[in-house]
Amino acid sequence: MKKAIIYVHGKGGSALEAENFKKNCPGFDMIGIDYQEYLPWIVREKIQVKYDEIKFNYDQIDLVANSIGVYFSMLALQNSSINKALFISPILDMKKSIYDKLQLLGLTTADLENEGEIVVPGSENLSWKYLQFVEDNPINWQIPTEILYGQNDDHTSRETLDSFIQSHNAHVTIMKNGQHWFHTKEQVDFLNHWMESKIRE
Repeated sequence: MKKAIIYVHGKGGSALEAENFKKNCPGFDMIGIDYQEYLPWIVREKIQVKYDEIKFNYDQIDLVANSIGVYFSMLALQNSSINKALFISPILDMKKSIYDKLQLLGLTTADLENEGEIVVPGSENLSWKYLQFVEDNPINWQIPTEILYGQNDDHTSRETLDSFIQSHNAHVTIMKNGQHWFHTKEQVDFLNHWMESKIRE
């Protein structure tokens, strides 16, 4: 049986990261999706094009996605024949993420609509066009999902995580004292062990 994994990286990442995960996924071809613009209408198309290119070449296709790559992947592949998804530090609710940022800035959606775009120091700018796209393109994710979440993740709240778990066919593994970015040796070792075990289940 021919098997493949589509890998979708997060912000600042690269499709080449897929090569690092090959050892965790024996028997799978690793196919990374590369993108530089973090706009959902662009990345969605890139993912869909790649999926359409390979879907008839494999008997089984799994998904591994990281951070904002999770949002893009769910948007693009929600109606596709994906066997299983593994999400690392996922952005699970983009609409809530945008609303939370507005609230932290003491702003409303009306402010965002009037401005069109709001500069957020140290973070992604907020865009009315982006929010409108998110609201106009809801996600209905039905694919069995395993999540790796760092206890100290500062991008996705535990409340958002728990809500997703309760309403989806999903399970979570939480790394004590883990962060959104799994980058220390201990964190990377934990991630690799998690991926290796979950991809075999």
